Amino acid sequence: QVQLVESGGGLVQAGGSLRLSCAASGRTFSGYSMGWFRQAPGKEREFVARIRGSGGITYYADSVKGRFTMSRDKDKNTVYLQMNSLKPEDTAVYYCKADPPTVEGTSYWGQGTQVTVSS
Repeated sequence: QVQLVESGGGLVQAGGSLRLSCAASGRTFSGYSMGWFRQAPGKEREFVARIRGSGGITYYADSVKGRFTMSRDKDKNTVYLQMNSLKPEDTAVYYCKADPPTVEGTSYWGQGTQVTVSS
């Protein structure tokens, strides 16, 4: 059974840091692009960051650029999101997503982890 399990969320004061993890199991995701998305109450889910399956190139939403860093450990089948200088507007449920290298493949979502930033 394929699973993406996020962890590392919690409550932090503005200006603080958190490190989210997304551990994949059930198959290897080395060729997959991995992404982080977030959804705040009453808002649509939005893109946060992505790392390509090959080459490790990363992309970020403008709202997090310079504050968040995404990385992956292929040996551990895990991706990370280091979040620094957190702001109250970063409060959301953060989701991990795996996108296959081909259109015939299946995308996967994790169950989400809550991040709350107090002012």
